[in-house]
Order: sequence, then C-alpha cells, then structure tokens
Amino acid sequence: MSWWGMNGLFEDEKGTEEKVHLIAEAGYDGINGFLPDEREAEQWHRLLDQYNLSFSVNAYPKTVHDLEIFLRSAQEFGKVDFINVQVMRPFLIGEEAVKLLDGMVRISRSIGIPAYIETHRGTITQDLIRTAEYVQCLPELKLTIDLSHYIVAGEMHTISEEAEEKIQSLLTQTTSIHARVSNGEQIQVDIDEANHQVLDHFKRWWLTGMRNWNVHSEDEVLPFVCELGPPPYAIKVGGTEPGDRWSQSLEFARIARSLWDQV
Repeated sequence: MSWWGMNGLFEDEKGTEEKVHLIAEAGYDGINGFLPDEREAEQWHRLLDQYNLSFSVNAYPKTVHDLEIFLRSAQEFGKVDFINVQVMRPFLIGEEAVKLLDGMVRISRSIGIPAYIETHRGTITQDLIRTAEYVQCLPELKLTIDLSHYIVAGEMHTISEEAEEKIQSLLTQTTSIHARVSNGEQIQVDIDEANHQVLDHFKRWWLTGMRNWNVHSEDEVLPFVCELGPPPYAIKVGGTEPGDRWSQSLEFARIARSLWDQV
C-alpha cells in the first residue's frame, strides 16, 4: 500500500500506528513510503516487525551522487527492500540521459539496494517514446511500471499499434508496478467509472509485466503498489472526493492477486 495514498482517507486523520495497523489488517504485505527521519526510525522499525510488513521508499534524485547519498541513508536505516526512483531531470534526453540512468544502475548495484526507475511524467521518463529508447540502450534498467502517466499524457482513449509496441518494450523490464488507471483525460479515475476497455488494457499490461518478471527477474518479490494519490492528485467535487480511495485500493489488491494466479 502507498503511504502517500493513506493521506486524507478517513474523516479523522489517522496517526502512523493506526495507519500501519489498517494496512496490515487489510491484508497488504508491505508499505511503499518515505525514508523516516531519525526521530521516527525506531517507531517504524517496531511497526514493520510487529506487522511483518516489507518496506520500500521513494527517492527524487537529479544526479548519481544524489542517489548514492539516498542509498547510503537507506542502508543505514535498514529494512528497505528497494528504492522507487523518480529521476528529476525531465529535460535531459538522448545520450546524456542514458549515461545518467546507467550510472544509477551501477551505484544501486554497488551499494546493494535495488533502485527501480519509475515511468513518470515530469521526470527523465517523461514520455513513452524516450523511455522506450532508454530500455533499448539499457537492458539492465529496472522499471517501476506506472502506465497511467503515458495514457493521460498521450490522451490515449484508444491504444494505437505504435503505443502498444512501445508499452510492450517497457514491460520486458518490469520490476515493480504502480496500480492506477487513467482514462486518457484524468491521471487517476475510479476503476468502476473507467471505460471497461481502458481497464482491460491495464489488466492486460499488468499481467504481461508479471509474466515477464516471472521469466526474467532474479528478484524474489514483484512489488505491486496500490497507489491512489490524495487531493489535489485526486479530483474533488464540491470539496470532497467523489470516490472511495480505500475501497479502490483494496480492489486493486484483489485484481493483482487474481492476475498473479494466471502467471
């Protein structure tokens, strides 16, 4: 479960202990969140052990050195299974972008904590075309697949052959999946409101990513993160969210398990 996605879920905002309890009680296996500061480290260690939850964190580096510093901090904290990385260089392209990503792959391997590059708008993986080129140049690049960014950025109400080909190339390097569905107009929509054809595409892509991971990955776990963001990421109507993000997240978890049964 996404820790970010826990923000504002309930009328009375929960504290850390309550949120972790809810996540574990709902049957999630882990939390994708943020590296705790020194004041919170002991509490997080205790809660992760108490509920037997895995833990991953998000990083936002611009350089290899930025990522190295973060990885060292994660190493010092312990408990971190992997880093989800949004590389904050959206205007870097071509050979320089490939060089930066290659450096991040190398430093991750050197320190021993996996770093998965997220397919995300406003980052080095800004669009589908350039990310497909990175994958071609860097077969060792490990991706967190969040295709909602490309569906909304490309206003993909339907999926062209060209888009499908490039999406499939990314799925060959699936190492993590972020669950969110875009309808081509909004980044995040309730799946019961989504065009069924769009939802079917996402299910198909997730299953393909799972199967590719199962065949090619040496990792022991494929993280599937239910990541529905709070407002203003989520739409508000009349001051409130029209949907129920908690129920939607639980439905994504159910879908993930049903897809995994087909791998």
